Amino acid sequence: MISPPLVTLIIPNYKTLELTKLCLRSIRKHTDFNLAKIIVIDNHSKDESTDYLRSLNWITLIERQPEENDTPPLSHSRALDLAFQQVNTPYVLVMHTDTIVFHSKWLEFLLSKIQNENKIAGVGSWKLEHKSPAQRFTKFIEKYIQLVWYKLINKKEHAIQGMGKNYYYLRSHCALFRTDLIRELNLTFSDENENAGKVMCRKLQEAGYQLTYIPSVELGKYMMHINHATTVLNPDLGSRKKSIDKGTKRINQALKKICAEKMMMDDLLDK
Repeated sequence: MISPPLVTLIIPNYKTLELTKLCLRSIRKHTDFNLAKIIVIDNHSKDESTDYLRSLNWITLIERQPEENDTPPLSHSRALDLAFQQVNTPYVLVMHTDTIVFHSKWLEFLLSKIQNENKIAGVGSWKLEHKSPAQRFTKFIEKYIQLVWYKLINKKEHAIQGMGKNYYYLRSHCALFRTDLIRELNLTFSDENENAGKVMCRKLQEAGYQLTYIPSVELGKYMMHINHATTVLNPDLGSRKKSIDKGTKRINQALKKICAEKMMMDDLLDK
């Protein structure tokens, strides 16, 4: 007898046909579907990406309609909430279409961080960046200098990562949660209209549960997150031309690194 899946993957889509196709094909290629099922929410794209999603018989597709006061971040959070209503597995994993997996044990790796650990409510990362040791050290020094300077001038309102209102939380590019805790505590991904899962993570910790942050170096052995790809590929969302040009170059470099072209040519992964 086959056991029911343990995890439901929730992936919002908005007008990123090539990335969405690559994301889903990477999941199709590297995931044990005895463990997982997939829900994709189309955020009213009305383009080729919607047509592509309709053609896949191995996902559950939800076509979301816009709501009042939608913004790009809020529509993403609300899409996660809408899909979560259909989750009936012990765990739920939220992902971006610009998160690409490339290791056959990626899901088992994440599950190993939360199974049999009842006080751990979620696992994932704050950022999933491929930075060199020198880059990480430079960033650390930069943050330290900022902290010292703000303390000297007695500035308490600032945007330093991990401090005050800019506290760390499991980002929705890849975050695995216990389904029952989200429901028991009546939590939502769009709580307080903040970024997806930000308030949820805070409330889970306030309720006495723990979050496990996996270092980028470790998580990066299993997947890649192409930061801000949706906004780069959709100029109507407000990105500056300079950011778009720089982001496009970065995206192309990242796709080349994981041999994306070969996967994009393999139409059998859609079957």
